[in-house]
Amino acid sequence: MTTSFKKLIACATMAVVAIAALSSCAQSDPPAPYGPVPTESQMEWQKMEMNMFTHFGPNTFTGREWGLGTEAEDIFNPTGLDCLQWASVAKAAGFKGIIITAKHHDGFCLWPNPESTHTVASSPWKDGKGDVLEELSEACSAEGLKFGVYISPWDRNDPHYGTPAYNDVYVKTLESVHDGRYGKVFEQWFDGANGEGPNGKKQVYDWPRFHETVLRLQPQAIMFSDVGPGCRWVGNESGIAGKTNWSRLDIEGFTPGAGSPPTDTLNQGNAAGKEWVPAETDVSIRPGWFWRESENSKVKSLNDLLGIYYTSVGRNSLLLLNVPPDTTGRLNPVDSARLMEFSAALGSIFKEDYARGAKASASATRGRKFSASNILDGEYDSFWAAPDAVCDATLTFKLKGTKTFNRILIQEYVPLGQRIRSFRIEAVTPEGKWLPIADGTTIGYKRIVLTDDVTTDAVRISVNGFAPPVINAFGLFHDTIYSE
Repeated sequence: MTTSFKKLIACATMAVVAIAALSSCAQSDPPAPYGPVPTESQMEWQKMEMNMFTHFGPNTFTGREWGLGTEAEDIFNPTGLDCLQWASVAKAAGFKGIIITAKHHDGFCLWPNPESTHTVASSPWKDGKGDVLEELSEACSAEGLKFGVYISPWDRNDPHYGTPAYNDVYVKTLESVHDGRYGKVFEQWFDGANGEGPNGKKQVYDWPRFHETVLRLQPQAIMFSDVGPGCRWVGNESGIAGKTNWSRLDIEGFTPGAGSPPTDTLNQGNAAGKEWVPAETDVSIRPGWFWRESENSKVKSLNDLLGIYYTSVGRNSLLLLNVPPDTTGRLNPVDSARLMEFSAALGSIFKEDYARGAKASASATRGRKFSASNILDGEYDSFWAAPDAVCDATLTFKLKGTKTFNRILIQEYVPLGQRIRSFRIEAVTPEGKWLPIADGTTIGYKRIVLTDDVTTDAVRISVNGFAPPVINAFGLFHDTIYSE
């Protein structure tokens, strides 16, 4: 063998090794993000899964849903306000935060807002020295919950409403809550309601300025509205996110309120939306949002609440459940008892995961670091990923014995974007035949698929993505409580 030929062989061998090394390196990296992705704050928010809404104010005492703004301040006088009770009940129920109506459309402020005289400072409650936001923020801190506020831009009391000067008033109002006196605010709820002012004109809201104010003072806060930018209204108040639910949304040209996208778009999102604006599903435990004695017998049943859980958290949305305090300033015993039932039921349903101990395999895998076994390790940031250019894949889970289940949990690793557009689930028969048991479109942060009882020792999921799919959790559970 000539010296030249030996050199040629050596060079060729080195080239093959180099190519293999580069290929191995590429497959050891996670897939590139697909489309818009959540911020760190949006991921923290999504992982909360369930928060409590609490509507409280003059309407609690008048029985109205929307106050007139002309109510005398002395109507607000809770006899035993106990925010620690709210927080302890919320924590026991499994909520991670509380959002309070600091100012509803009537303009009454539950804190001594220096921009208004229509506040707790003008009420007889605690001789005008009380501050509901202070008490609730401290109670949330004591119970390890996050604190959020609803501050309606509409104000039926402020004389400036309907003029450019009102935007200045509203900005200062936001500043008086977000300046740090109440600690960190995890969510600012903007309502798009927009009525006429004393001059007969509707206010032209300066949304960019409102957003900038919150961002400047509370950069981690998620801002809610029909178009985000942090999270979006789900399009209804029934507790139902779309069976197809993208966390992506096109917001250009839209505004909160009358200028929002169609409700079906809010319910489903946009598959190719340019912004990450996940859905928040707000619904009340009662027929109304504010407490009324006449509705004590109309609190949603346990079955209702479980159904709402499946159509919100189970459909890639966060659940914001309204539980309003009564005129004493405490959560009513009927509501509290129902929440405890709800929490106990969820604990029972999801206590035993029948996928635990299963062996996972995949039709294609992006290197050893992203093996199918990662799906079952319980670590959020550990996931299976398909190789580049592989958008269709199948995952098979060989269970530890024969199991019976009717709830299937799947989680997409959304820090890399929402990538999966459809899925099909099958179970194997004793004869070895695969039978379809469910199918669907989006998965997102969390999808809980409801099925009839299925008894099998293996489950197979086929996914189709816009980009190579990534999945970080799978579980099988048996619900004997909820009935559709």
